[in-house]
Amino acid sequence: MPRTQLTSPDQVAVLHLAPDPDQPWWVVRQHRTDTNPAWSVKFGARTPVEIIAALTDALTAPAAAPAVGSPYEPLLAAGWRPGRDHDGLTSPDGIAHVEHFTDNGFNSCFIDVAVSGDPEGQVWKAFLSGSTPPHLVTAVTRALADPTPIARDPHRLPDLGHHLHTTTVQVPAADVAFALERRIEALTTLRPNTTPSAAPPAAPPSPRRTR
Repeated sequence: MPRTQLTSPDQVAVLHLAPDPDQPWWVVRQHRTDTNPAWSVKFGARTPVEIIAALTDALTAPAAAPAVGSPYEPLLAAGWRPGRDHDGLTSPDGIAHVEHFTDNGFNSCFIDVAVSGDPEGQVWKAFLSGSTPPHLVTAVTRALADPTPIARDPHRLPDLGHHLHTTTVQVPAADVAFALERRIEALTTLRPNTTPSAAPPAAPPSPRRTR
């Protein structure tokens, strides 16, 4: 069971992965600073990796985050509609729900993906605290509304019944083996060169006295 913790260079943000059947698996948290409040985002076990990557890519982007409108605009543009039994939005297929609470100082976003109301029908869920920067929330909602098919092992897909449509394609082994390396290279090109300058050569050791 992998357990990983990554900390930002300034020691402010932390990404924590800790598989637990009763707790969120992925937690991204930023501590309070003199200029920004603390916030946290939590993802359940089966959250698509594209959703998590959208958040972390936006969090580590080198450029200043541009001004954004409502974080829920990507959902509305993708045809999400007001929920029938809550104040949030529901995906066109009816299995994904986003709720935003701003009551008595409680300002948070909940994402719930389920094929039924039974506990067994839940696919994944996420929580974004109210202080989460809007451009990070937008990154998540944009990824959530993205209709691009995702590549998955068909034997590792959750049972979504008629909501799931699959197409089998042959993928070269090299594409799978080097996918992580290519992603790291692509991310590296987006960041300024931070390679430290070469250190000055060390002074030669003092001659040792021999007997």
